[in-house]
Amino acid sequence: MNLSWAVRTDPGLRRSSNEDSYCTRPDLGLFVVADGMGGHVAGEVASRVAVETIQTFIAETAGADKNRTWPFPFEPQISLEGNRLKAAFRLANRQIANAMADSVDLRGMATTASAVLVGKSSACVGHVGDSRVYALRDGTLRQITDDHSWVEEQVRAGTMTATAARQHPWRNVVTRALSGGTDPEVDTVELVPARGERFLLCSDGLSGVVPNEAIARILGGQGSLEAVCDHLIAAANEGGGPDNITVLVLAVADADVS
Repeated sequence: MNLSWAVRTDPGLRRSSNEDSYCTRPDLGLFVVADGMGGHVAGEVASRVAVETIQTFIAETAGADKNRTWPFPFEPQISLEGNRLKAAFRLANRQIANAMADSVDLRGMATTASAVLVGKSSACVGHVGDSRVYALRDGTLRQITDDHSWVEEQVRAGTMTATAARQHPWRNVVTRALSGGTDPEVDTVELVPARGERFLLCSDGLSGVVPNEAIARILGGQGSLEAVCDHLIAAANEGGGPDNITVLVLAVADADVS
């Protein structure tokens, strides 16, 4: 699949450090955004450990098939790419547990993670937490991932609006993360990208501040993908920049992807 990509990360206006991490490995078809939690040092460590572990496992399993020995039971109802992402996320969770066991200063750290693994004509999304993956096709923005957060559970239940969720004092409370505990449930979504489609991976420093209508307009804008990323970062900072902001944009070439 012929892809182009760009990424930007920014601490925002109210944080002195950046606890987000990301990975761009077009040679593996792997793109990841992770948002660390647990304080300055711990959050940075959690997101970095997650991204590095996911990247390593995806590299080690490039060219693998379902008959290889997997560290977790293979799930035949989802794709090979989905199984690779689920295993990578769960291994990342265990590496975070190991890091906490080695240092008392890291106790309680955690991270969200959202990843896209691209194949020849299809892709798979893996997701834990409230970092998001969006798709923009023919001018219509679709949120591919469901936030594992308290406020988004209220939005899905119909008891809170999306606008209220962005302003709620519990908006940063996640209900699922890579935190070193039991193996997490990892959501996967299978995709068949279309010509001209764009994808956005982002931390909640963007999605928690900028409305979907504005994200759609900027994501579909003219100019380079680097400029699109810059405009997304600027929009989050214009909205107050309360958190770290990471945006990773993928674009499928206007050519046959099959």
